[in-house]
Amino acid sequence: MQASPAPLLLVLDGNSLLHRAYHAAATGRLLDQDGRPVWALKGLIGYIARAAAQLRPDAVLVGFDCPDHSVRKADYPAYKAHRAPKPADLAEQVAAAPDLLSATGVCTVVATAYEADDVLASSAAHARRNGWRSVAVTSDRDAFALIDASTSVLRVRNGGLDKAVLVTMASLPEICGVHPWQYRDYAALRGDPSDNLGGVRGFGSATAARLLTAFGSVDAAWAALDGGDEQAVRAVVGDGASEYLHSPAMRETVNRNRRLMRMRVDLPMPDLDTARLPLDLASMRRALAGRGINLGPSLWALTGGAPPPSDDELALMPQPWVWTRRSRAGRAPAPGQLALF
Repeated sequence: MQASPAPLLLVLDGNSLLHRAYHAAATGRLLDQDGRPVWALKGLIGYIARAAAQLRPDAVLVGFDCPDHSVRKADYPAYKAHRAPKPADLAEQVAAAPDLLSATGVCTVVATAYEADDVLASSAAHARRNGWRSVAVTSDRDAFALIDASTSVLRVRNGGLDKAVLVTMASLPEICGVHPWQYRDYAALRGDPSDNLGGVRGFGSATAARLLTAFGSVDAAWAALDGGDEQAVRAVVGDGASEYLHSPAMRETVNRNRRLMRMRVDLPMPDLDTARLPLDLASMRRALAGRGINLGPSLWALTGGAPPPSDDELALMPQPWVWTRRSRAGRAPAPGQLALF
C-alpha cells in the first residue's frame, strides 16, 4: 500500500505578490466604500486562492516585509536605496494587507527587521523539521536557494499564475545551470540590480554558471587562484573575468552580496496546525466585504467549499508548469526567456 504524501505547506511572499497585483490591475483602480484603494489586496487574495486551488495544500502562510526596520539596510545602507518611494495607493495597500489577511483567518507573519524572503526560508525549514513539504510562491528568484527535496518554488512571472513555473531540485539546473546549494554564489556573482547590489565585472548568468559547474563554489575558485592555478579559472571564465574575480574589491563584493542574500531559516514560526485549511468562508467573506472585496466560489480551495469543483472542472483548471528536461537540440532559449528567470 502506497504511503500518503507528507502534508503540504503553501507559503507566499505577500509583498512580491501585492506588487504584481497592484500593477496588473492598476487600470481598474478598485476602491472600497470609503474610497480607499483595494485592487492590489483583491489581487493578493486571488493569488492565494488560485495557488491553493492548483496545489491543494494542507496549510497556508503568508509572509510580509517588516515595514519599520531592516537588518540588511543597517548592515549596508545602500541596500535598495535606489528605489523610488512607493506610490501612495500602493503603500496604503501594503500597510493594510497583513491585518486584512489575519482578519480573514489566513496565517500571516511579519518578522521584526526581516523580509518576506526570510519568512519563506524559515517556514520551509519549519515545515521540513515537522515532516511537511512546502511550496514557496513568489516572483523573486532568490527563493531558488531554498529548493531541496521537500521544498519547491512556484515562480510567478508576467501572466500571473497561469504562466507560473514550478521549480524543483531536479529542474533548477536546467533553468539556471546551477544546483540550489550553489544559487546564492550564483546570485552573488551576478549581483541584483533590484536590490542595488552590483556583481563581479564580467560575470553574467552564463559565466557564473560555468564557474560554479567547474569549481562547485566561489570559495573553491578563489582557492585555485590563491594556489597559483589561475589558468584553470581563466580556462573556464576568460582572462578578464578571472582577473576581476581575483581582485580584493570583487571578493568584498561577493562576500557582501552573499551576506545580504542569505535568508534566515531560524525565525520563530507559528505552529503549522494554526495555518491549516479549511478556513471559515463566512469569516473570510465578512472581513473582505469590510474592504469592499466580494469573493465567494473562488475561495473554495481555502474554505473547503461545498461542493468542491467537479473532476471535469478541475481538469480545466490551469496547472503550474513544471520545468522538465529537454533534449540539447531544444535548449536554445526563446527570445527574452533568460529575462524570465
